[in-house]
Amino acid sequence: MESLISLVNRLQRACTALGDNGEDSALPTLWDALPSIAVVGGQSSGKSSVLESIVGKDFLPRGSGIVTRRPLVLQLHRIDEGREYAEFGHLPRKRFTDFAAVRKEISDETDRETGRSKQISSVPIYLSIYSPNVVNLTLIDLPGLTKVAIDGQPESVVHDIENMVRTYIEKPNCIILAISPANQDLATSDAIKISREVDPKGERTFGVLTKIDLMDKGTDAVDILEGKAYRLQFPWIGVVNRSQADINKNVDMIAARRREREYFAQTPEYKHLAHRMGSEHLGKVLSKHLESVIKSRIPGLQSLINKTIIELESELSRLGRPVATDAGGKLYMIMEIVRIFDGIFKEHLDGVRSGGDKIYNVFDNQLPAALKRLQFDKHLAMENVRKLVTEADGYQPHLIAPEQGYRRLIETALVTIKGPAEASVDAYPSLRVEVGHAAVESLERMRDESKKATLQLVEMECSYLTVDFFRKLPQDMDKGGNPTHSLFDRYNDSYLRRIGSTVLSYVNMVCGGLKNSIPKSIVYCQVREAKRSLLDHFFAELGKREANQLGKLLDEDPAIMQRRVSLAKRLELYRAAQAEIDSVAWSK
Repeated sequence: MESLISLVNRLQRACTALGDNGEDSALPTLWDALPSIAVVGGQSSGKSSVLESIVGKDFLPRGSGIVTRRPLVLQLHRIDEGREYAEFGHLPRKRFTDFAAVRKEISDETDRETGRSKQISSVPIYLSIYSPNVVNLTLIDLPGLTKVAIDGQPESVVHDIENMVRTYIEKPNCIILAISPANQDLATSDAIKISREVDPKGERTFGVLTKIDLMDKGTDAVDILEGKAYRLQFPWIGVVNRSQADINKNVDMIAARRREREYFAQTPEYKHLAHRMGSEHLGKVLSKHLESVIKSRIPGLQSLINKTIIELESELSRLGRPVATDAGGKLYMIMEIVRIFDGIFKEHLDGVRSGGDKIYNVFDNQLPAALKRLQFDKHLAMENVRKLVTEADGYQPHLIAPEQGYRRLIETALVTIKGPAEASVDAYPSLRVEVGHAAVESLERMRDESKKATLQLVEMECSYLTVDFFRKLPQDMDKGGNPTHSLFDRYNDSYLRRIGSTVLSYVNMVCGGLKNSIPKSIVYCQVREAKRSLLDHFFAELGKREANQLGKLLDEDPAIMQRRVSLAKRLELYRAAQAEIDSVAWSK
């Protein structure tokens, strides 16, 4: 069982080393899940004396006002033989055999964190004591509860201490050691008051009654010690600490323990309770109870740790690797990023991700709809046909078919197709917003090339008419009338209407062809080129950058950087905890 308490000691040390004090709600906390014993009491309740009696050493700072200004995690390790010594978590390789030096180091380390301003801090101090006169036990000594701030302290210190104490003892894994002086009314006890708030049924509270020997003559604490005045699940334990005179005379702790045993054994009121009174009994009871609580929590701890490791690894994976510090590492990281970007970009185009369907929608719906909206009928109205045909004939009317008139009608109609053709090209960059702005320059260049090629298709149709289509016209005209009619007959409505109908048929034929060729042009010049050369463009741009510019490219939100560091530390903690618990579980 001793290894279980040692296990929790190691995990608590790891928590503090890696910044887990149970306060940061933005990160999962292992500290809150670990069983612990918190020592709670008001100032002058005898709290420090109780701890020193359990340890058997005089090692805690003393004085007036608030002496304990940081939580002290006191880890006791029983050794079979050898000289007693102490070690601090912040001085891992330094052994203290002089406990007066331990007291001074506690004060100095408190000042290092809080300054000499009598402020308080929730960052704990870790102190391990190795002795043959202790039981294996871990206690957390919290600042004493107070009702009034002293000189040099803000008025808020009263509430700050109470809030700190409450954050420890309200956790379901915390065992509360409530210290109350017997020479004061229990109803006014600060420790009992705050313990009752967080543990109303007294299921995890141990009551300790101090200063029993200082009660007024004719009074005793039997009702309290027997649980009649205030009932807890666990029996009350009374202790008799050294008096101030004993402390001033440096009375030996071992002698003080002996006098404490004699007091309870020889005092008639407490004689029947002597077997469960005293600081030695208190230490043994707490050690045994802590061991049983830890043992019951091991399966839950293992489950929590395994689950949290998966969550931390998942979030770290989403945040990505930290930014490299050297130029080579930065260049490699940027190249990896652009490779990933290029792969995702191609997936958008190929339909693995959303985006490629928008290109197809332009080809299949937007372009045909835009061509359909072109007002060819209005362009080929009777008056416009007459105007263009007569203008094309000039002073010499056409003989068989108005070839120049046809050309002008067709060219002016086909020019209007440039609008939908350009719109088809311009519709493509909306995808750029979805895949990121890094490719804008390259995609703009490809778009210009695509637009140029697409407009050339329209211009080709304008510059050369399909001859086979018009070779049928004389035959058709023979069927519809005699071409040797008079000049005035050639410009009648029926004749012009037939010209307009022929031109419309030709324009529709051209539109049908462009509906197929424009998408091919866009895909070849823009989509295919983007898939083929976007990565090359990125690498070419990277080659132009100086080493100091690479760092600027990788500038990251400081909040994300800090989050990654915090998550990495917390993951390190949980992995260490996993290994520690697994080793204990296997050894069992």
